[in-house]
Amino acid sequence: MASGNSREITTTQQGIHDKLEELVVKYQKSENKRPISDHTQAAFDEVSAWLDGFKGDVILDSCCGVGESTANIANAYPEARVIGIDKSALRVDKHTHYSTQSQNYRVIRADVNDFWRLVRAANWNVLKHFLLYPNPYPKKTQVQKRWHASAAMVDLMAITPNIEVRSNWLIYVMEFAQAAKHYGLVSDLAEVTGEKHMTPFERKYRESGQPCWQLVCSSDED
Repeated sequence: MASGNSREITTTQQGIHDKLEELVVKYQKSENKRPISDHTQAAFDEVSAWLDGFKGDVILDSCCGVGESTANIANAYPEARVIGIDKSALRVDKHTHYSTQSQNYRVIRADVNDFWRLVRAANWNVLKHFLLYPNPYPKKTQVQKRWHASAAMVDLMAITPNIEVRSNWLIYVMEFAQAAKHYGLVSDLAEVTGEKHMTPFERKYRESGQPCWQLVCSSDED
């Protein structure tokens, strides 16, 4: 019996958005010239100082919320440096509840759209990028707020081809996979199984009886 109480996504969109292809191609040919926010630049500078010339693998955990997933990823990749990023100071400040003794990660407040641009420009050695339970913006009119249908997709794709997206809305990950094809990526889609949960959202959704989906992207040259 389901023990959670998370509501399922409701939307009039029944499949991949009919404007997705058009939007992906449009943004693929554009350049994001929006000024970088001051707080994100400061966060990037702080993390860069923490890395201090580190030449190993960096892993990004974007939209990390309270950072439970960041701590889990850091434990799974002890030789890497893991950076969790979330726009909410309230969520980031709650991370102390999930903190571990691991010293190989940081959780910071920043705008991920700006942070991705800075990472791309700095040419960090990013091994993998996690996008766990981003806001899916399920209303059909909100499609351009989804990362794969926005200007941010160009920078996201330039950072690393190794991307893992999780969502409780199947259409979201299906759209992401289709958009990623335009950048030469292949994707593997599966339902999340097992008893371990990456994030509080994943725990709540699955305890509410909702399926969660995992999309793993990689270069078609691999």
